[in-house]
Amino acid sequence: MARSVPLLWVLLPGLAALEPLSVGLALGVASALTGYLSHPRFYCNYVECCPRDGQRLNASALKAQLDNRLFGQHLAKDVVLKAVLGFSNNPSPKKPLMLSLHGWAGTGKNFLSQILAEQVHPAGLRSKYVHLFLATLHFPHHDQVKLYKEQLQNWIRGNVSACPSSVFIFDEMDKMHPGVIDAIKPFLDYYEEVDGVSYRKAIFIFLSNAGGDLINKAALDFWISGKRREDIQLKDLEPLLSVGVFNNKNSGLWHSSIIDRNLIDYFVPFLPLEQKHVKMCVRAEMTARGYAVDENIVQAVADEMTYFPKEQRIYSDKGCKTVQAKLDIHEDLVMREMKARG
Repeated sequence: MARSVPLLWVLLPGLAALEPLSVGLALGVASALTGYLSHPRFYCNYVECCPRDGQRLNASALKAQLDNRLFGQHLAKDVVLKAVLGFSNNPSPKKPLMLSLHGWAGTGKNFLSQILAEQVHPAGLRSKYVHLFLATLHFPHHDQVKLYKEQLQNWIRGNVSACPSSVFIFDEMDKMHPGVIDAIKPFLDYYEEVDGVSYRKAIFIFLSNAGGDLINKAALDFWISGKRREDIQLKDLEPLLSVGVFNNKNSGLWHSSIIDRNLIDYFVPFLPLEQKHVKMCVRAEMTARGYAVDENIVQAVADEMTYFPKEQRIYSDKGCKTVQAKLDIHEDLVMREMKARG
């Protein structure tokens, strides 16, 4: 506060002529105003701040987002909800939270990671504390793996130093060159600090299509045996995923020390989506665009998707990935019907 005093004398030259009591009052007001403006509760209303230590996630809000925006993924919802809330409520976690999401394209992996990021940092992917890496964009060249590892370590170290609850999302893990991701292994391990920085409040998320075939086969086997989709449990798939991904040469986790050291907290399977789930996606997209939900259009979009196995047509081979594009084709019809209704 000592630095504020000369500033007042410059801004208010008449201050010297005031009585001592008036000067003291002016300095007191300036001090109080400076303190108020710099208080985190005021400052953070206008500038994004890293969450305060001990700040917990809103369990009800997270559950509502998962229920309303993620379809057909009872396993992913249950596992992620429990894992994230348990991590958030732990005042002193022993390691960062590490989730690896697996399944075919369009099943909701990206969607779930975005929901989670928004719950930790309201700006989501726009937040300066949420970092998205795309394997084909950020790590494209096989002969630069050593450089990528150094850059990745420096980036994570710097950002966790700035905000301990940073979120790191690695997409296209199935396209990442083996060895790159092992650079973050020291940050995921059970260390209180690494070079003076604690990583135990950070969240790391892998997104991968690797293991999708294993998940689809297990889901189809359940269907063939007459079991309900909702009866599939994590224990039915997680061991298959961890071994399958570890031994998959087309995976960025091939023979990874991260798996070998059991540093991934959960391998989260995303099941293939049935037509009823595709219809849920269509309805949600129509609502998001401000359209009245028309079941004829919902059915038309769902019918345009391709399904497997070819004979039974049970699962969408692109999940909900092309729903937006398919709905665009029907845009004119939607608008005409909206005008007709008045």
